Amino acid sequence: MAGRPSRSKALGVWMNGERVGKWTTGPSGADTFAYDPSWLDSPRRRPLSLSLPLEQGETPFRDERVSSYFENLLPDSEAIRKRVAERYGVATRTFTLLEAIGRDCVGAVQLLPAASPPPKVRTIDATAIDEGGVEALLDQVIGSASPPDDPDGLRISLAGAQEKAALLWHEGCWCIPHGATPTTHILKLPLGRVGAVQADLSTSVENEWLCSRLLFAFDMEVADCSIARFGRHKVLVVERFDRRRFGTWWARLPQEDFCQALGCPPGRKYEAHGGPGIAMILDVLRGSQRSEVDRRRFFKAQLLFWLLAAPDGHAKNFSIRLEAGGHFHLTPFYDVMSAWPILGVGPNLFDPRRLKLAMAVSGKSRHHRLTEIRRRHWNETAKRNALGQDFELTINEVLAAVPGVIAKVGARLPPGFPAMVSDPVFHGIESQAARLAAMPPV
Repeated sequence: MAGRPSRSKALGVWMNGERVGKWTTGPSGADTFAYDPSWLDSPRRRPLSLSLPLEQGETPFRDERVSSYFENLLPDSEAIRKRVAERYGVATRTFTLLEAIGRDCVGAVQLLPAASPPPKVRTIDATAIDEGGVEALLDQVIGSASPPDDPDGLRISLAGAQEKAALLWHEGCWCIPHGATPTTHILKLPLGRVGAVQADLSTSVENEWLCSRLLFAFDMEVADCSIARFGRHKVLVVERFDRRRFGTWWARLPQEDFCQALGCPPGRKYEAHGGPGIAMILDVLRGSQRSEVDRRRFFKAQLLFWLLAAPDGHAKNFSIRLEAGGHFHLTPFYDVMSAWPILGVGPNLFDPRRLKLAMAVSGKSRHHRLTEIRRRHWNETAKRNALGQDFELTINEVLAAVPGVIAKVGARLPPGFPAMVSDPVFHGIESQAARLAAMPPV
């Protein structure tokens, strides 16, 4: 299924009806990308990725940055990739998968046959479906059922390691978009059992929703989300912040994750596997339109992940919005889940002494483990990365906010919200905050 093509193949790369360039893969599996002259002259031009700068002009990029960029558009999970390949009857190669499902990627990118005319983006073409239709779509996601017969229908690529679907919300109902019409919401299914200990994350929907509400209460910008049920499926409905309505059409907003921005393949998304860490991302954010704010927000998020015992804050779970003229800024936060409900001693629980953050903080050495990180490590990492001498102010602000945040979020839990999620998360935050408050700053 994963064999190489016998000749070169190409896909056109589009953003909102404008041709950005061409992605080509050769018989050897080597990828190239070249910007289109019309894009280089467009007033809306911007790099496809910070790792693929416009300054190269029409000269093709020929290194790992190209393959890394496009591979990061696909699901991380090999099992999910295989199911997608089976569903569409294609090979599991990055190019072949995106040839089949690349019409609605994360950000603004649409991948179409090289000879395709400009997609008609300034209309909304979609078919409304009822609750049963959404349930059937979710059935397809977790199985290998064939996609709808419509060749211009649901051809969607969503990055990440979780089973998910995407739909358009239009005129008060859920719709399957056609042609160039984008999706506006992502529907995320429960994770189930995960890891070597088979920890139970069947409540991942509630967990992620709760973490989103907690981050928002800590004054962080997050993706809007809600919990919904479609027949037998419980899902987290996430409003896409890479979409915006303009009258009679929906625009796709260009963005990329930090693996793409740094030319890093998804297999190295974790710092421990050779991927980006705090310093590398803070360095990229020096170029942000709102550099000081974004850099402090990103580092504050790391502190909040420590309070939440949120171990999956790797480089693919942070993104930047790409604006015209090469400007960019940090997007809202997303995909945050707490490990507190599955930490402990016993069957199907994860030893809290072994839990690691995705990115290390630094003292005299580097620290990933939740139990080894001290207050001074946050301050030393802040100073080392030119975040000023006053990160103690942020630490104290967070500590002062903890009781109010927990009270506020706890009072607004939906009826029937599982205490097996909220109780350990709230208690975990309180215990971490108490530890942090008792630690010396240096």
